[in-house]
Amino acid sequence: MNSQERIGKTLKTTRKSLGLKQSDVAEKVDISSNYYSMIERGEVESPGSKIMAKIAKLLKLKPSDVLPV
Repeated sequence: MNSQERIGKTLKTTRKSLGLKQSDVAEKVDISSNYYSMIERGEVESPGSKIMAKIAKLLKLKPSDVLPV
């Protein structure tokens, strides 16, 4: 599993535990649902630190949880 897939799995697990849909997260961080889905599947190599910081904050994660190592 590469770092994008690991991050995607973390996002998906956390999002579901908070009872959120992909569309909820996408809307709150101002990206398309399709793009967020691609991030969760590990298909986006570099989604950008600002987007990932917004996602981390929304999902109550540390920024280091959603940034590649």
